[in-house]
Amino acid sequence: MRWLPLAVLLVVAVTAWLAWLRRAHLVVTVRGPSMVPTYQHGDRLLARRRAGRRVRVGQVVVVDLPERLRPIPEWVTPEESLANRRVIKRVAAVAGDPVPFRIDDSPVVPPGQLVLLGDNPDGSGDSRLYGYVPTDAVVGVVLRPLHGQAPAVPVKPEPRADPVRVPCPDERHVAHRPVDRGER
Repeated sequence: MRWLPLAVLLVVAVTAWLAWLRRAHLVVTVRGPSMVPTYQHGDRLLARRRAGRRVRVGQVVVVDLPERLRPIPEWVTPEESLANRRVIKRVAAVAGDPVPFRIDDSPVVPPGQLVLLGDNPDGSGDSRLYGYVPTDAVVGVVLRPLHGQAPAVPVKPEPRADPVRVPCPDERHVAHRPVDRGER
């Protein structure tokens, strides 16, 4: 029975640590292609809860977009709309920075606002679509992917060799193989 107080203390300490961890961090799942190549659809990310006024350019943030900013097609149900309110984007500019593209007539980002961009410009709904995002909409800053996934900072891909068309034994299709640049 001498171990009972120690066991209770251990349970209380672990419970307090888990409560702190849940209050300070959150896990989010990437939905869609907007952050490719940095993050893929389905990647799970660990984020630290942080006020929007403390974010910096280049950080990847989790944001609860206000409904007035979310372009919601009429065929989207209210449940789907709520599921898509939280987005993951990179901070392109903070208050006082030059606006990276035309949003309005202001040459700098207004106080209390951010400019957010996806890493995949062709597949991202971001500030180019809905304009400035209030800093108080920021939920947190991405720390890292979970489960040994790719790093949070995009890695510059090495240049690929030019593909060469090579006939396959089955003539219905053509295979591609990389060619060493010295082979030409």
